[in-house]
Amino acid sequence: MRREMTVVRVYLSEGHSQLKGLLKRLHDMEKVRGVTVFRGIAGFGDDGELHTARLMDLSLDLPLVVEFFDEPAKVEAIIEHLKTTIKPGHLMSWTAYINE
Repeated sequence: MRREMTVVRVYLSEGHSQLKGLLKRLHDMEKVRGVTVFRGIAGFGDDGELHTARLMDLSLDLPLVVEFFDEPAKVEAIIEHLKTTIKPGHLMSWTAYINE
């Protein structure tokens, strides 16, 4: 049996310190089914400035990707809230299916 889910990907930066609050909300308040955080080794955003992990860097400002999934209706409500805190264009979602 397959069940429809919605997957969400949120693009952040280490330097913007949004990760802790987002994880707290997804875990404690929303209780989503699954969350994974990916830390990029390089990336750039709207400003075109390349951020990379180098041994000489003391403070890193690397890209972060937070990905989570849950029932479509639940995720839609979460997205509506996140739109108020996440920069436009940094949140995407799509339909996926899990096997049960």
